[in-house]
Amino acid sequence: MAFGVTEPTAGVDTSRIKTRAEKIDGGWLVNGQKVWTTNGQNAQRILLLARTSPRTEERPLDGMTLFFTDLDRKRITVREIEKLGRVAVDSNELFIDNLEVAGDEVVGEVGQGFRYLLDGLNPERTVVGMEGIGIGRAALDLATRYANDRVVFDRPIGRNQAVAHPLADAWMRLEAAELMAMKAAVLFDAKQSCGKEANAAKYLGAEAGYLACDRAMQTHGGFSYAKEYHIERLWREVRLLRLAPISQEMVLNYISTAVLGLPKSY
Repeated sequence: MAFGVTEPTAGVDTSRIKTRAEKIDGGWLVNGQKVWTTNGQNAQRILLLARTSPRTEERPLDGMTLFFTDLDRKRITVREIEKLGRVAVDSNELFIDNLEVAGDEVVGEVGQGFRYLLDGLNPERTVVGMEGIGIGRAALDLATRYANDRVVFDRPIGRNQAVAHPLADAWMRLEAAELMAMKAAVLFDAKQSCGKEANAAKYLGAEAGYLACDRAMQTHGGFSYAKEYHIERLWREVRLLRLAPISQEMVLNYISTAVLGLPKSY
């Protein structure tokens, strides 16, 4: 299956999506566009978010509905996006032209689709945080071995504090990020509120993972650009996590307002 939520003109403000579903006899007629839809090259079904009533300033997140329907390629044009990394799965643009969706393919209640998505955001952010930690640890392991084996000026480069200390710092940051991610996971499993912990886990995991990969590149020097050493691949993969599924800046906005009670900036 594929997942169609993000749109090119809405970005992180999901309330402003323009894909529309109009009521017709027996179901709905959907028109619009999606971007960064995963697995669109292979999927047979799609979980699709569309507006079924206009956006209002009072309740901007109401009026969006989830549909689980066939990815009908006669009505949906799928174009793959060439990417910097994450080539293990395809990402796509979708152009939806008069897609007919049956009435029984609505997920839950009409107009409440965005709220159903919220149930998946906290575990997703926790997992993404752990992904960053895992990539960072892979890079740190490669960098540590290289620092032990690489000899310059008749000594392993890992003997130099300018090499050793950044790697030690990266290890501590990865360990701390994992503790936050596991705290979020424990709270989620216990069906307790975990929004601030899950967002913090995503932020810290992405930051710690990126830092570890970047320092691994510095440790490897020019060889970090050689595919043989794998560092360039890990660096490319981890960089995405500071952008998606939510940017670091939006996490900071959430913590500022929902946790610290500061006024909203947007």
